[in-house]
Amino acid sequence: MGARFCFIQRSMQVPKRRAQMLRTYPMSDKVNYVTADGLEKLKAELKDLKMVKQRELAERLDAARQLGDLSENAEYQEAKHQLGMVQTRILVIGELLKSAVVIEKEKNGGTVSVGSVVTVSANGKQKEYHIVGSNEADPTVGRISNESPLGTAFLGHQQGDSISVTTPGGTTVYQITEVR
Repeated sequence: MGARFCFIQRSMQVPKRRAQMLRTYPMSDKVNYVTADGLEKLKAELKDLKMVKQRELAERLDAARQLGDLSENAEYQEAKHQLGMVQTRILVIGELLKSAVVIEKEKNGGTVSVGSVVTVSANGKQKEYHIVGSNEADPTVGRISNESPLGTAFLGHQQGDSISVTTPGGTTVYQITEVR
């Protein structure tokens, strides 16, 4: 009598690359607010990545491939890694552009909204903040995200309102002096 074999079928999980995961799982369903200038910058970056960087890296990859053994070829590995990073950035920008909503400057009767420039006073100092989407935020130049604690606190308020904002640095009371 022959031996019986019992095969257990196991589902194998094949590792996925970052680019595959981004295609399978969209970044999110949230809206990404961008200024018209920010939208143009994203489009220009995407064009540069596709037309220039991706081609340059593909050429580097081909040149490195010609050098021989790929397992020990540092130039090939580096070019391959950089090409993967560029392709991931292309996918990320594509997702951002799909969910992008351009901030329109509207007459909102002095109410703070995304796109507003808000002048506030706190602790005897005046500061000006431009409320933008999270992708364009740069607090060092006064561009704060609508999702940040400060940006969220300002939204919906008007000139003359006082707002108490709690941040990791403590609680600060801001007086809105101008909204444009």
